[in-house]
Amino acid sequence: MDVPITLSALSGEAIRDLGVTDIGQLSAYVPGLNVQIQSANNPGFVIRGITSDSGSAQESPRVTLYYNGVDISRSRGAYQGIYDMERIEVVKGPQATLFGTAATIGAISLISNKPQPGLSASATAGVGNYGARKLEGFVNAGNDVIAARLAWQWLKRDGYVKNLAPDQDDLYAQNQLGLRGSLRYTPTDTFSADLVVTYDRERNSGTPFLSRSLGSTSVDGIYGAAYLGGSATSAEDLGLSKLGLHRHVWDANFTANWELSDDWSFTTVNGYRHFNALEVFDADGSAAPYLEFAEHAKGWDASHEGRFTYSSPTLRASLGWNYYVEKSYQKVPFSLEEGVLVECTTGLIGTGCVNADNSVPAELATYYATGGYYTSLPYSGYYENQGKNQTWSVFADTTWIPTPRLELTVGARLLHEKRHSGYVSQVPNSTFYYLLYGTEQPLITGLYSTDGETYTATRSFTAVLPRVNVLYHVTPDINLYATVSEGRRSPVVDLSATTDDSGAVVPELNVVEAETVWNYEAGIKGKLGIFSGSLGVYYDDYSNFQVSVYNATTGQSVTESAGSAGNLGVEGEVSAQLASWLTAFANAGYISGGIDDKASNGKYAGSQFRLQPKWQWAAGFNLDLPINQNDSLFLAPSVTYRSKIYFEVPNDEDTSQDPVTLVNARGGLRIAQGKYTLAVWGKNLANKRYLMDAGNTGGSFGYPTYIPAEPRTYGLDVTVRY
Repeated sequence: MDVPITLSALSGEAIRDLGVTDIGQLSAYVPGLNVQIQSANNPGFVIRGITSDSGSAQESPRVTLYYNGVDISRSRGAYQGIYDMERIEVVKGPQATLFGTAATIGAISLISNKPQPGLSASATAGVGNYGARKLEGFVNAGNDVIAARLAWQWLKRDGYVKNLAPDQDDLYAQNQLGLRGSLRYTPTDTFSADLVVTYDRERNSGTPFLSRSLGSTSVDGIYGAAYLGGSATSAEDLGLSKLGLHRHVWDANFTANWELSDDWSFTTVNGYRHFNALEVFDADGSAAPYLEFAEHAKGWDASHEGRFTYSSPTLRASLGWNYYVEKSYQKVPFSLEEGVLVECTTGLIGTGCVNADNSVPAELATYYATGGYYTSLPYSGYYENQGKNQTWSVFADTTWIPTPRLELTVGARLLHEKRHSGYVSQVPNSTFYYLLYGTEQPLITGLYSTDGETYTATRSFTAVLPRVNVLYHVTPDINLYATVSEGRRSPVVDLSATTDDSGAVVPELNVVEAETVWNYEAGIKGKLGIFSGSLGVYYDDYSNFQVSVYNATTGQSVTESAGSAGNLGVEGEVSAQLASWLTAFANAGYISGGIDDKASNGKYAGSQFRLQPKWQWAAGFNLDLPINQNDSLFLAPSVTYRSKIYFEVPNDEDTSQDPVTLVNARGGLRIAQGKYTLAVWGKNLANKRYLMDAGNTGGSFGYPTYIPAEPRTYGLDVTVRY
């Protein structure tokens, strides 16, 4: 209530009551936030219609994800389980000085529970449909000086899209493990230190990229059977014998806080994170060995922040510095059959690609084209983008309180960054085309081989990001606020390969300028009787708005400038304490945003942002009704609504999703003052059938694919606390 920015927060208790176990479920309870978990390797975070989901090592995120104060935003290393949390905060708008790294348009902050004095523990076991199983809990022990805590989460579930391919698993099965160890040291009243070590692991089955054009898949029925076959040489060429994800994330962060005097304190936040993820996917969404890809993303990042803070009745200030370095790569191997790719892409031979019964006539293309000399021409290669990015920054913030009612804040961050990009590929020439035409050329047009040589490019950039905030206390319970701030997404040193006039392969460097946004925002927060809430209006003015699109010939994701863009929105949240045992809530967000409709923005002009709904709202209540002195009944239902979204820019009706309304609920019985809990839960109770994503790699080859969202799920949990 008392900060002059738009901030939504969920306490650990609210997270438990609502049954949130996955970061993707936060979308239902925070206005202006959408989280799309296409897979644990490819999460998309959307704040106020602005998406951050690129997996390229050469790009920076727009939406910043913090874990115990440490930036973990690199897309392929960002996802982790939601368990034993103290709170989750979502901050909207650019935040130049609030965190150790500048958030372009907003941030999600995950704060885990820290060790406490005393002995306590909790364990939850759960079962559900689709063979779901869950084990979750924590053990805490310690005293006032030193305490330790171990928390864990294991989630397993069968796939909800049946795969007819005989050598593959059902799609979207989950096998996820999270472990977290925490240590807190407080030798005096003026010093505390926290060490948190986390491990996350996924062994999930394949993502259901489903085609409406190739064979018989589950798109129209959403949850019917599909036929995603993968590559016959998947283990050798792609790294896994089946479609699916193998992913490991290791994380360590250390925070220390000194109270130097009554007015001064110093905090240091330090972190290291390492991720290694290999995902094999069938990008054409059919039984054909056509577009069979993998993504091997591996990298690490490290950061250090130091911050001095000063506080007095008339002045608050902070001064600090940050160093952030990351190094990663995104390697994309592919494995397919040459005749199938040529026939499915061009129809050159005339056999057809995939029949409605999932048979693949294109597998005869090589036989016919070579007069029976070859029956199959396996083809494999890879391309890889690399990035090593370093940022040094200093920041300062001052809040002047001339009267008890008025607070004026001015702050800025000065940053200097060095961005080093690399590109390497191994793309063999096509045997198929050589036999037909006698020409030496790659099988996929526009995808060129560096023959294992790594091209590199380095650029440096400097920027200043200011912010100004005003907070006025109308009454002790009603606050008005206004803010003006600048956000920035780093330039992209986009490096790949092309050919010169002689046909030789050479580096292709495209430096996409920094995306900048000016954010103007005002609102009111407060409490009135049984009600509390906030209402805010904002406008974002973008220059050089960056978009990630698939190259129409190679299937590679590339970054381009779409020109200018704007975003006008309104957000509101309200809760009501109707009784000591009943709380109701509602929130809503409206966004009128997109790329400006003017000729200079070319093909992007007038497009709505990717994954941006114009309207989004949620409502529900939390009932905790005492039966007697020790036992109570609880119920927490909610309804959420999201208006139409587009999955691609430029917008296309074929890759869009109409409005979606979902109903979720969790309820049960608490016994012996909460020592035992029996809970039943359900998500998407109306079994709404809708799409999570559409377009994808297959779309660049003329066959967009569609990913179904989670159907109705339900289960039973039993919790014991000590």
